[in-house]
Amino acid sequence: MRFLCFSLHIMMKIFTWHIHGSYLYFLSQGDYEIYIPVSKTGTEEGYCGRGKTFPFGANVIEVPVDHVKDMQFDCILFQTNKNYLDDQYQVLSEQQRKLPRIYLEHDPPRKHPVDTKHIMTDPEVSFVHVTHFNRLMWDNGHVHTSVIEHGVTDAGTVYSGELERGIVVINNLSARGRLLGADIVNEVRRHIPVDVVGMGTEEFGIGEVLHPRLPAFISRYRFFFNPIRWTSLGLSICEAMMAGLPIVGLATTELSSVIQDGKSGYIHTDINYLLGKMKLLLNNREHATELGKEAQRVARKRFSIQRFTMEWKKLFEQVINTNKLTASQEIVHA
Repeated sequence: MRFLCFSLHIMMKIFTWHIHGSYLYFLSQGDYEIYIPVSKTGTEEGYCGRGKTFPFGANVIEVPVDHVKDMQFDCILFQTNKNYLDDQYQVLSEQQRKLPRIYLEHDPPRKHPVDTKHIMTDPEVSFVHVTHFNRLMWDNGHVHTSVIEHGVTDAGTVYSGELERGIVVINNLSARGRLLGADIVNEVRRHIPVDVVGMGTEEFGIGEVLHPRLPAFISRYRFFFNPIRWTSLGLSICEAMMAGLPIVGLATTELSSVIQDGKSGYIHTDINYLLGKMKLLLNNREHATELGKEAQRVARKRFSIQRFTMEWKKLFEQVINTNKLTASQEIVHA
């Protein structure tokens, strides 16, 4: 007699908000289900549902905001102060707010680079930063923190660098001003042909390029330029590296630990130095290709989607299992 054995794989159910679409997309490449709330209007931050920009898989599931309290989840993932201070009390039930919780901080502090205390001070909430620089700059108090570096998919794009132009990928650049280097882009464009893509960048001539098309679109440009003074490491940089573009950027925040000057691109705090290197890359396609190959090698090793999703899965399992163990111990001692 033959016996058939079936293994039932039950996926973890993670509830979070749709805050950064590209991050959510890469997070969703893991072996778990992600539930996101959607409002009737879909215009509030975090409540737009899946949207149409990213090709989310079946494991990203919309929940009408009014039905969230009736659902069962294994873990809650906060991604903004509003999620933590307001949204959880408006959307989640009292029982859901006792579930394992993780706070994901996407950015460095804005008010003061070293003396800003983070609002998340609960030691029972796991605290994750996306870069080591961010964790270094925040005053995290006595809360234990960890870092899960970015991970991006490899679209298999082949870099050509055929266009003798640079490319910048930033949403709403003009509206975000000096922080993201709008003034630097304007200055550079006086000397170097540089295009800008992203939502709200029509004044620079191109506007938005949908995420699935972005790797192939930027692969034709000679180099990727990052003008940002102070923010987290942009996923667009990681994607550009994965596509084989050399990176030119400001030697600030986490980028200074990612790009090695003269090997995978050029970084400096002197704009004139960067202008000289941009001209070099425009005049020497072979050199740009070699730098891009090294950038791609670094990206495949450091920003692997497999490493990224495995680290997240491990963390989800850890906080969920710890919560179950604590609950069982409380029952024993009751």
